[in-house]
Amino acid sequence: MITPHQIKENQQILTYIYRADETMSAMGYTEHSTAHVCRVAHFAEKILSTLDYPKRSCELAWIAGYMHDIGNVINRIDHAQSGAVMAFRILDNLGMPADEIATICSAIGNHDEHTAYPVNPVAAALILADKTDVRRSRVRTKDPAQFDIHDRVNYAVEKASTTITKEHGVVLDLTIDTSISPVLDYFEIFMGRMVLCRKAAAKLDLNFQLIINGQSVL
Repeated sequence: MITPHQIKENQQILTYIYRADETMSAMGYTEHSTAHVCRVAHFAEKILSTLDYPKRSCELAWIAGYMHDIGNVINRIDHAQSGAVMAFRILDNLGMPADEIATICSAIGNHDEHTAYPVNPVAAALILADKTDVRRSRVRTKDPAQFDIHDRVNYAVEKASTTITKEHGVVLDLTIDTSISPVLDYFEIFMGRMVLCRKAAAKLDLNFQLIINGQSVL
């Protein structure tokens, strides 16, 4: 059985994560380093654990979260599909059973909002964990003169918390400095992601709620 610890200690996977983040940096995208993938991995696992899914399903969610962005090493375009193919080869060579590989690769291949769909619980957990990672520290440059709209929106987030309970579902609560970025800009960039989060939550029989500056907006 391939464990999350083995995946995290795998130098091949770690190299792809580092190099993928280098690619994203060169293209001007926000941080997609180990900080991002570890956050996603832990929260994806937590979502399924909170909902009492089997321990192995939770571990598969962690693995999918940790590996989900390795396809960026090839190109941002279709990185979900590229990453799924890369993950297949790595996990197959490690000896992971085919049914577990299929679950992970389906999740990775369905996490980008342009082509995504919560095809299974692991995919749903990955989507929710990935799309709710909104924070100021993901902005690479601290010079507002160099910000594009993605930088402004992320940098405007003064506080972000995502909670998961059986009673209230998934709640993303943001405090945004509207002098840096109006709330409308957030929706311009993230509306597709938030709608996808609602679909992912529904796959897990949960509600998804977005709160911005104390107001429920979704």
